[in-house]
Amino acid sequence: MNRLSKPAQIYLITVTAAVGTVTAAIGIWCLVDPNSFADAVGFGAHRHFLHDVGAFQLGLGVTLLLALIWADALATALAGFVVANTVHTVNHVVDLDVGGSAAQAWVLGAVSAALVLAFVLRLRQLGNVLGTVGTATNPTLAPFVRQKTIRLTTFRKDGTPGSSPVSIVVEGDRAYFRSFERAVKVRRIRRNPSVEFGPSTASGKPTGPALPGRVRLLEGAEYQKAARLLRQKYPFLHGVLVPSAHRLMRSKFGRTIHAELTPLSESWS
Repeated sequence: MNRLSKPAQIYLITVTAAVGTVTAAIGIWCLVDPNSFADAVGFGAHRHFLHDVGAFQLGLGVTLLLALIWADALATALAGFVVANTVHTVNHVVDLDVGGSAAQAWVLGAVSAALVLAFVLRLRQLGNVLGTVGTATNPTLAPFVRQKTIRLTTFRKDGTPGSSPVSIVVEGDRAYFRSFERAVKVRRIRRNPSVEFGPSTASGKPTGPALPGRVRLLEGAEYQKAARLLRQKYPFLHGVLVPSAHRLMRSKFGRTIHAELTPLSESWS
């Protein structure tokens, strides 16, 4: 993929976000007050068809906005269509007094249900990761490209292990994660950078074997790179939620730390 200049990138994101927001807003306007919309655009009002215009405008707007943060085209298209078709279904129920039939609503509802299942299957196929992922040049890290969470084990002074779940992102022969400056695991890593890591659930329950690794805390350009990679893989979690939480808790836990994780598997040479 070719890299755009900074102004070109800003233009692309700004225009897409603006059009998506306006389109979704028009859709909501049609759904909430169709007569007002009809007066504004100078067309005769027909409640159901204006409601349908709102459904499809909303679906288009949502699709554009999701495309800014989701990397997978099929998942984005499915989600946008589910929004439009589900609202379309509701329109047929709400507007039964002006025409149509209950059978039409049931058919449309069945289509939405089928598409929701297709979306869930696509999510499973993608490892529930809709953001941009890198490529692993280290075969040990290949299974972690779409892995959302790992169980990271660090060691106390006496060698006693302690584990906690962290989000992971892979790029080349390295993986990256973030934490708080005063987190227990970061204090242990400063003393002993040797760790173990393995796939886990979001709560830290292991779902695979633990592997040996080594951690290096990052600064400067490497720090910014790790933040960018995490934001791209987890647009909402590490683009919005985690940074916001870190800012709120900085006085208690210190600044955000980004770290590089290198596997020490014998399979990598």
